[in-house]
Amino acid sequence: MTPKRLSGAGAFPNAVDTPAPNSPDRAPLYAALDLGTNSCRMLIARPKGNQFVVVDSFSKSVQLGAGLEATGRLNRASIKRTVQALRICKKKLQNHKVTRMRLVATEACRRAKNAAEFHRMVKRETGLSLEIIPAQEEARLAVISCAPLVSRRTEQLLVVDIGGGSTELVWIDISKVPPQYRAKSIMRMRKGFAQDHSIAGNARVVDWISVPLGVATLRDIFDDVEDDAARFALMSCHFEENLAGFSPFEREQAKEGFQIVGTSGTVTTVAASHLGLKRYDRNKVDGLMMTSGQIDAVVREYLVMGPEGRRADPRIGRDRQALIMSGAAILQALLRIWPTDRLSVADRGLREGLLYAQMSADGVLQDGMI
Repeated sequence: MTPKRLSGAGAFPNAVDTPAPNSPDRAPLYAALDLGTNSCRMLIARPKGNQFVVVDSFSKSVQLGAGLEATGRLNRASIKRTVQALRICKKKLQNHKVTRMRLVATEACRRAKNAAEFHRMVKRETGLSLEIIPAQEEARLAVISCAPLVSRRTEQLLVVDIGGGSTELVWIDISKVPPQYRAKSIMRMRKGFAQDHSIAGNARVVDWISVPLGVATLRDIFDDVEDDAARFALMSCHFEENLAGFSPFEREQAKEGFQIVGTSGTVTTVAASHLGLKRYDRNKVDGLMMTSGQIDAVVREYLVMGPEGRRADPRIGRDRQALIMSGAAILQALLRIWPTDRLSVADRGLREGLLYAQMSADGVLQDGMI
């Protein structure tokens, strides 16, 4: 499949005028579930001021898209694993008495020929109704979640969301927005990517793309290459080829004022490896700034380890050792072609964007930057 740029993403709901938000202990609970190509993840949270507090969470590698590249269909084993995970999510939603929720599926369900059949099975077996969202909606929600990490010095922003089955990239121009409002302008992208750029304070989406290559799909394409280093090089070059036409090098760009924010398990795993964490710590990873040299050093370490070494490394783990190399290949390709040698690490993404969108629509968030 070729990269796509879709039009007509759903609008970010306008906030409604309501009285002051409920106190934290009485505020309603919201849920966001992200069923991707590789993982099923959910957050249950309560609004607090102009942000939210996580009450419960769930994350499970279900490998829903296993074999999808070859067959175009979700296989029985993957569906069984996913339904089991969704049953756990349903119990959590019931236990917390959550009534406001958005449960979405992404690239694997967008591509699978039997997605409708899978959707009916999930409804029948769990009572949950999944919403298959378009790539542009997925990208927009990921962008919103990363707003707090945008620097006041940033004029050109690239948000990268590396998923299991696809990678979304959004290039945003905020050079006309006053520095103190740049992060807030990202948070307020309420009309998709086609908002009125003539209005002061609005961010402008220069371009965006959804590449149907994520950590799982890219790995599957080159699964027959036995040499670890050769496979990595081929994956990185292949991903770069799919970005033709989506690059700021069509005209000269300065490194100053350019920021890349990366959100994915790949980015946070690389950050944890760089920090030498024995146990993952979100507070140390989220918002970390890494140089391309530091990222290259981690990738070289992964290659030296080889598959067995990566499998034994607690920062990576058995389930992720192959996926981390395809993700790192995507990461290095991006840093080669974009005019910056730094990356902001975001331990946040689609689920957080879903929560902010729901809470904003209900008017339960205080106005202000999170």
